[in-house]
Amino acid sequence: MEAIRSFVAAIPGPVQAALAAVGALYLGSHVVNYLGFLLNIFILSGTNLRKYGKKGTWAVVTGASDGLGKEFATQLASKGFNLVLVSRTQSKLEDLAAKLESKYAANNLQTKILAMDYSQDNNNDYKRLADLVKDLDVGILINNVGQSHSIPVSFVETEDSELQNIVTINCLGTLKTTKTILPKLIARKKGLVLTMGSFGGWLPTPYLATYSGSKAFLTHWNASLAAEVQPSGVDTYLVLSYLVVSAMSKVRRPNLLVPKPDAFVRSALSKVGRGWQAMAYTYTPYWTHATMQWLLESTLGIGSRLAIQNNLKSHQDIRRRALRKAAREANKSN
Repeated sequence: MEAIRSFVAAIPGPVQAALAAVGALYLGSHVVNYLGFLLNIFILSGTNLRKYGKKGTWAVVTGASDGLGKEFATQLASKGFNLVLVSRTQSKLEDLAAKLESKYAANNLQTKILAMDYSQDNNNDYKRLADLVKDLDVGILINNVGQSHSIPVSFVETEDSELQNIVTINCLGTLKTTKTILPKLIARKKGLVLTMGSFGGWLPTPYLATYSGSKAFLTHWNASLAAEVQPSGVDTYLVLSYLVVSAMSKVRRPNLLVPKPDAFVRSALSKVGRGWQAMAYTYTPYWTHATMQWLLESTLGIGSRLAIQNNLKSHQDIRRRALRKAAREANKSN
């Protein structure tokens, strides 16, 4: 201890002051980071959706017939927005539209539906969407349509059709839908685009490499687009999510880290532009997802080899369990 005191005493006063200042700045930045996390997740509200249009304004929701898309449509309807529902299956869209119009009849809810298969990348489908919204006052676009791998799989074992569909749906589908709707938002000088992201795009995810890459692409595309259109009065955000109970995640029971769609969408719509922000124009609205993200960013870091290796082992284990389950079911059917 005496040696330490002697060493410190030998350091010139100005140097000691400079080191103390650096230490204070370092500690202060972490305190500010922590306080910002608490404020954004637990206290501050996001942008009120009324900023983007009064009751009766239209919202376009893709992937609308199931899971998060269905829940986005339902909660937007409850807030007085009319709906353009876009998804693959006509019957599901008709059923959802009828149920929502009945449930929110007091709001005079109007719906329009468009059945389109995003995997086909058919330009006529986007023309039909443009024609459908041509005379509508559209204020919100929810880019929810997406596809992941059926089960975790190494890149070299990924079926060509699965690889093609993931990139076509997640990337081209989102871009072309946004390019169809965005000019209307810019023309009215206000609007909101929410694009569903994924922890797979935030943290490199072996055995979901194509999906992970597609979501990472959307993260950078969205941030770039947001800076372009913000001066026009249009807000665009990527909504970052860990697992949610859904057909895509294949998780059926909610837990602390895996909420039901209604809880997640409620947080996404109430925390627009707030939540925990991994990068500009991206927010993580659900509190346990945000906590996990903040802790990892504050410790290991998202690009660390350790974090990626842990993700690799996790998804290899998920694949083994999925293959064992498939083998058991095949034996039962024989």
